[in-house]
Amino acid sequence: MLKKLGVLFLAGFLAVTGNIGVHAQQTKTLTQFSTIDALLGGAYDCKMSFEQLKGYGDTGLGTFDALDGEMVMVDGTVYRVGSNGAVQTPSLTETTPFAAVTFFDAEREKTLPGGIGMQELTSQLDSILPTPNLMYMLRIEGTFKAVKTRSVPRQIRPYRPLVEIVKNQPTFDFQNVEGVMIGVRCPAFMKGINVPGYHFHFLTRDRKGGGHVLELTIDSAVAKIDKASIFHMILPEDQDFYRLDMEKGTSSGAIAEVESGKK
Repeated sequence: MLKKLGVLFLAGFLAVTGNIGVHAQQTKTLTQFSTIDALLGGAYDCKMSFEQLKGYGDTGLGTFDALDGEMVMVDGTVYRVGSNGAVQTPSLTETTPFAAVTFFDAEREKTLPGGIGMQELTSQLDSILPTPNLMYMLRIEGTFKAVKTRSVPRQIRPYRPLVEIVKNQPTFDFQNVEGVMIGVRCPAFMKGINVPGYHFHFLTRDRKGGGHVLELTIDSAVAKIDKASIFHMILPEDQDFYRLDMEKGTSSGAIAEVESGKK
């Protein structure tokens, strides 16, 4: 009898897990591979292929193994912004140690006022969210008076913590440029899992430049927002992740420095 129940449980488990990609397409689901604390702690080779990742979304952001560039996914296409500023479309067999994606279906839209910077942008976005306690994927498209971005160079072992690496990060300045920003907004209770608040990556309209957004000034842009009430996490299964000491977590100051490039 116990053996029979065990078989039934296993069959049910496989049915559920086998359909998670379909489930992600049918519901408001944000799927994430690994955690921000793992990335900040130096787990840069926790592999999920982009072919696998695309089963969970067509829009999102992340990075590449060994931190080899900033990743932006727009309309189902994965882009790499390298540390030289060039944009490529990598092979789908390449892998990521950290990414967050969803099948984007905008629920809310807002025309943004011209001349606003990052702080004003986040205030404008917060004003139209139904609650700060869910997750959101954002797509902001238009013309930008200025955008400052960065991309981290490919790392070699032994890996340094990300907060040390970004102290000498290459940065890129764009003026009067058309493009798209993909962003994720996570609630405060997700600290350690993802970045609380907003996190944006940028691509120029011609797909020749971009990166992780540090500063910006909007000229004329429209923000589209997709709410996610379901969170699906996939954790790495490798020795780098297994051996990380994440008991204390990462300080808010370290996260802010990595995100903004400022202490």
